[in-house]
Amino acid sequence: MGYLSFKNGQKAVNNLADQLMNRTSSLVDQHLNSYLSIPHRVNQINADAIQMGLLDVRDRQTIGKYFWKQMQAYDLTYIGIGLTTGEGAGAGRYDGKTVTIDDWSAKPPKNLYTYATDEKGDRTNVTTIYDWDNFSMSWYTEPVKAGKAIWSRIYTWNYPNHPYIVASAGRPIYDAQNRLLGMVGADIHLLKLGEFLRHLDVSRNGQVFILERNGMLIADSSTQQPFTLVKDDIQRLKATDSLDPAVQGIAKQLQQSFKGFQSITQPKKLLLNWQGETHFVYVTPWRDQYGLDWLVVVSVPENAFMAQINANTRTTILLCLGALIVATLMGYFTSRWITRPILRMNLASQAMASGNLEQTLDNSSVQELNTLAQSFNHMAGQLSESFTALENSKAELEDRVEERTSELKTALSELQRTQAQVVQNEKMSSLGQLVAGVAHEINNPVNFIHGNITHLNEYTQDLLRMIQLYQQRHPSSDPEIQALADEIDLEFLVDDLQKMLSSMKIGTDRIRTIVLSLRNFSRMDESEFKTVDIHEGIESTLLILAHRLKERPEHPAIEVIRDYGNLPPVECYPGQLNQVLMNILVNAIDVLDEVNAKRTNREIEENPSQITIRTSLIDSQSVKIAIADNGSGMPEQVKNRIFDPFFTTKPVGKGTGMGMAISYQIITEKHGGKLECFSTPGKGTEFIIQVPISQRVCETV
Repeated sequence: MGYLSFKNGQKAVNNLADQLMNRTSSLVDQHLNSYLSIPHRVNQINADAIQMGLLDVRDRQTIGKYFWKQMQAYDLTYIGIGLTTGEGAGAGRYDGKTVTIDDWSAKPPKNLYTYATDEKGDRTNVTTIYDWDNFSMSWYTEPVKAGKAIWSRIYTWNYPNHPYIVASAGRPIYDAQNRLLGMVGADIHLLKLGEFLRHLDVSRNGQVFILERNGMLIADSSTQQPFTLVKDDIQRLKATDSLDPAVQGIAKQLQQSFKGFQSITQPKKLLLNWQGETHFVYVTPWRDQYGLDWLVVVSVPENAFMAQINANTRTTILLCLGALIVATLMGYFTSRWITRPILRMNLASQAMASGNLEQTLDNSSVQELNTLAQSFNHMAGQLSESFTALENSKAELEDRVEERTSELKTALSELQRTQAQVVQNEKMSSLGQLVAGVAHEINNPVNFIHGNITHLNEYTQDLLRMIQLYQQRHPSSDPEIQALADEIDLEFLVDDLQKMLSSMKIGTDRIRTIVLSLRNFSRMDESEFKTVDIHEGIESTLLILAHRLKERPEHPAIEVIRDYGNLPPVECYPGQLNQVLMNILVNAIDVLDEVNAKRTNREIEENPSQITIRTSLIDSQSVKIAIADNGSGMPEQVKNRIFDPFFTTKPVGKGTGMGMAISYQIITEKHGGKLECFSTPGKGTEFIIQVPISQRVCETV
């Protein structure tokens, strides 16, 4: 039995070790993949923006503020660009908290200025001035030389009270003609990897550390730092020289076992003896496509798993105690079976004394107690009959009071609903008047600009043809004219002028479309039925909500899928129907924003937020509008109350609970239609609106 117990305990230890080590290695691998992919994603975004012309590398003021904004969104230490001219700009979090902006000109000395910033990212004052030369820094030279996205070598800097040890990701940047402009880089602080490792479960008993192939320590789960200060300069340590004895000892044995770290190409599981104690050691290579090649080492002492064997011993003891308790309980219930009839009679007597007259006693296996139980039941029956009449009178009075209270509650609820609807109607009417006024004031100057752009384009083409004709007839131009052409970059000016006019034309068309949509949406206070295009009202509402549908730093974009059918004009109250569409779409956007706040970026990419709007003709007398989202859906009890006045699931201050109630009244009472809600938890919600094409049909019905 002792041998079997030992073997079972050893097997349990090995199983626990495999599970814990595999899980830990997987967690570290996932974190490295996620954490170290951020700099390259940010570099790709910035390189694309520069090549597309969205960022002007010559405008270092704007570039610096743009990078400051990105530092607020990403967990990075530095983002910057270096240009082939020697200039550059960037934003950094050198002390781990405050973001500053760097701006440097082409040539040292004292050409790099570091600026403090306010809460908007604007520069306030110069904090430091350094010498900087792009062409002598590996941060700049290595990505440019490679011609692709890579990791530069790890570099260190003893920033006052804040050690700066970072891995720098860089990639070359090009303009629209694929000409090299320089490089863009993003730094990530390696000491944060140590913070992550220290929070792993295995770190309570064992060690987790990451090292380069040359043995240099990158991060570990101990409280010791992976570096030392030599004459106020940071010197990184090899794993075999770590200040933590466990990390140092395990690293030395690994180096001896494999004759260096270069030969480890596959995951390895080892049992190493250190200081007379057996350690489970897992070594896993980790690589990425940009050149990193690290080793992840997980080490846990065997005695950390002996708790399983101790648990088995405790289980045996508990089983013995359990058997003793069962025997004790059997004796207790046997004695209780004998005394139970007497106890029941005692409890019944106390209950009757307290006013509960519905008491009867069951027959007992003891004959003498049966006679006493029958007498007790007869007495209880007579008392119960006496009190029944009194209870009936009391119940009748309570029913009358409850009925009157219910009538008062119903009247109060109706009064509150009517008051809220009047307030909502007044708000929407005021909004409609305001929007209509703004649209009218914008429309006149925009039409003037839009009408003159065509003439401006014709005049510009004439001038350009005149310049071209002059160049053809007088190829040997005057030196002063040639110097002026070079100064103003005539070729770029001609090309950019045409693009600028085209952009202005597109912009004015967009403004006119927005103005038209605002005018359509502003028909809130129309008191008569109008024959309108349903799709025009939907698009006007979507335009009003466009700012909430677009991608923002704190919210991903929400895609709107339109599946419009061929609908005839519909006779309705346009403003009130727009109000219904607005209420449903706002609720859908709120739900999707709430769901996205709880999801990771990967989950959002795999299942992006969508709102689907479908319209169709039901028959010759009515049309249908279906608005569906792919949010979290709602449970049945919420769906059943969705159209009740003052019912809301939103926090206090974010909803009155009247939006859907008013929408239901507008569709059913004002238009003689239907408003239905269909929802499945975890899949989404769909609202279906049915309205008659002609209100004469509704009145006839």
